[in-house]
Amino acid sequence: MARVIFYEKPGCKGGVKQKVLLTAAGHEVVVYDLLKEPWTVERLRSFFGHRPVAEWFNRSAPKIKSGEVVPETIDAQTALELMLQDPLLIRRPLLEVDTRCEVGFDVETIDAWIGLKPVDESLKVLSEGLRSQNLQGCSQGHGHDHHHHQGSCNH
Repeated sequence: MARVIFYEKPGCKGGVKQKVLLTAAGHEVVVYDLLKEPWTVERLRSFFGHRPVAEWFNRSAPKIKSGEVVPETIDAQTALELMLQDPLLIRRPLLEVDTRCEVGFDVETIDAWIGLKPVDESLKVLSEGLRSQNLQGCSQGHGHDHHHHQGSCNH
């Protein structure tokens, strides 16, 4: 079982489901408030791996919904600076296990990485129900695709 560092926006319904799935698989989940974390450009960048810049963003952020920030038109440095100013722009959750970092909650990626099989038969139905849901980001019903690439920590 892994020790998962889990950066979230407190109160996010999607985050609750994600943590339940990780815990049911026997992982220790250590939760941090993504909005209060003292991010640096280098540290934040380590979670995004080779993903296109547009995939670094939380599509439910007010500045994105209003059109004030258009992720597809922003370079990496500008994106990181905007995220440091307004952490709501950061796609969630940010996950870290040992030296590997990931952004978002792609069930297949996480299952292949650390495993999401429930440790107890009594958790199997709950786990399967959660795995069948879209656990990428918030539970606000925003529709968009993500292309998943392995990230890596650089710290």
